[in-house]
Amino acid sequence: MLFAEEAVSTSTYTTFDIYVLIFTIIIAIAFIRQLISPKKNVFALGFAGVSLLVFGIMDVVMVSGW
Repeated sequence: MLFAEEAVSTSTYTTFDIYVLIFTIIIAIAFIRQLISPKKNVFALGFAGVSLLVFGIMDVVMVSGW
């Protein structure tokens, strides 16, 4: 019982983290499909790019907290 307080985990992992990773993969697929499309929708490409950037930063911060 003396060392019980030291064994407490400080991980911030939650089950929502899996959903964030899945959304990031889906956004990346949409961004790549929009890039290789012969008829590009500039609005969709920009929106997916900004979303991918935000979710990518979120993933880095989230994983560094694990």
